[in-house]
Amino acid sequence: MIRRSTELDLPYPDLQEYIADMNVMMALIINGPVKSFCYRRLQYLSSKFQMHVLLNEMKELAAQKKVPHRDFYNIRKVDTHIHASSCMNQKHLLRFIKSSMKKYPDEIVRMQGGRGQTMMEVFENMNLTAYDLSVDTLDMHADRNTFHRFDKFNSKYNPIGESILREIFIKTDNHIHGKYFGHIVKEVMSDLEESKYQNAELRLSIYGRSMDEWDKLALWAVSHSVYSDNVRWLVQIPRLFDVYRTKQQLSNFQQMLENIFLPLFEVTINPSSHPQLHLLLQHVVGFDSVDDESKPEHHVFNLDSPSPARWCDDDNPPYSYYLYYMYVNMTVLNHLRRRRGFNTFVLRPHCGEAGPIHHLVSGFMLSENISHGLLLRKAPVLQYLYYLAQVGIAMSPLSNNSLFLSYHRNPLPEYLSRGLMVSLSTDDPLQFHFTKEPLMEEYSIAAQVWKLSSCDMCELARNSVLMSGFSHKSKSHWLGPDYTKEGPISNDIRRTNVPDIRVGYRYETLSNNFSFALSD
Repeated sequence: MIRRSTELDLPYPDLQEYIADMNVMMALIINGPVKSFCYRRLQYLSSKFQMHVLLNEMKELAAQKKVPHRDFYNIRKVDTHIHASSCMNQKHLLRFIKSSMKKYPDEIVRMQGGRGQTMMEVFENMNLTAYDLSVDTLDMHADRNTFHRFDKFNSKYNPIGESILREIFIKTDNHIHGKYFGHIVKEVMSDLEESKYQNAELRLSIYGRSMDEWDKLALWAVSHSVYSDNVRWLVQIPRLFDVYRTKQQLSNFQQMLENIFLPLFEVTINPSSHPQLHLLLQHVVGFDSVDDESKPEHHVFNLDSPSPARWCDDDNPPYSYYLYYMYVNMTVLNHLRRRRGFNTFVLRPHCGEAGPIHHLVSGFMLSENISHGLLLRKAPVLQYLYYLAQVGIAMSPLSNNSLFLSYHRNPLPEYLSRGLMVSLSTDDPLQFHFTKEPLMEEYSIAAQVWKLSSCDMCELARNSVLMSGFSHKSKSHWLGPDYTKEGPISNDIRRTNVPDIRVGYRYETLSNNFSFALSD
């Protein structure tokens, strides 16, 4: 425990510096000669990869065939972007709801008008029996009506269109303390453990409406033992300040930040103040910022923007404002946690799925990895910078296909060929996938549609492990003890099934591009 009188030096990025750098980046991405230069370099990278494939494809395949035991099915792969509330497929949820109706018909699952309602009563009020339920009545799959309609997509989170069932089965904070949600998450974990080689980084929500949200979430996680060696957690913060402000739940943005971060500082300074939260945080690897990016922003973040304590408008702060204040709080928290010998966190927001291009500028400046990154296809300067910096991009083509961009137009194969650090992820199996193994479904469709080679698939899987928040020990076991080094020496084909030829090509190409970009 740290003494009250101890003065700590915990530096964080200066707002003035951040705004200045952001303005430089914005000027850079619209500069004509810079755009032309980056566009030509990206075209060169695509052509160079085609040449590499023509010359070395058979050598790569031969190298893979020489490796005993390893193939695509038994190399480690991580689902780097998946939400806990939709981590199961429709059939799994349906089966679980039916079995819960049979096992717990008389359990009081919610309060209505001051009296308890049993599971049986909830379904009787809907005129439904276990026999009536089907995947079609659940109606949780995204369809052609959700394209560019994020509002309709959000309503798909409600089984049978009923928010009551969502509250009962896929919420952590309800009358039964998230019992059913805990059970179904454990079933998903069990499936991952059975597969052995598949891992996931599930997102849980903290909204910032009240200070006790963390304790409730930690109590749910600890009391239901939702732990697995195959799973790590990220905490997603929905950008919904305007909604809470309109409902008078918050008076300013500072309150939201305090509700999110104060309990984390408290538990870092004195773990016994929130023992369950201390346990949960050992398995949390980072923070995510989520919401519909296509919503219009009414404010540009600059030095004249109100501070969080003075942000009392009903308007939502812009994306860059959210990200900056999340990042600076995380930076100070990480300094403190590192001093205490605890694990630290990274920022891995949803970024570049839709909306303005400046989201990707904030993402580049502040994030460890991003999810989606679709808009990079329209921004050659940023795409080239993401390549040079090897910022991880978790892409979900099936999710994008239902919401923002049809599958054949997805830039993933282009990003992969150019050497950006991309991985495949599922996003929401409940809405987009049909099989018991959604991550394998994602890989198999990508392989068929884009004719990916075995080497491409294994490279995507290796990238997913590198991007993930799993421990150094796990990554050393999965990728080889030298995975942190650069070049072919970092690769162990006996574990990754990625030939040294491919890793060497990526390293040599990146080094040459750095030299070229930095030369006069």
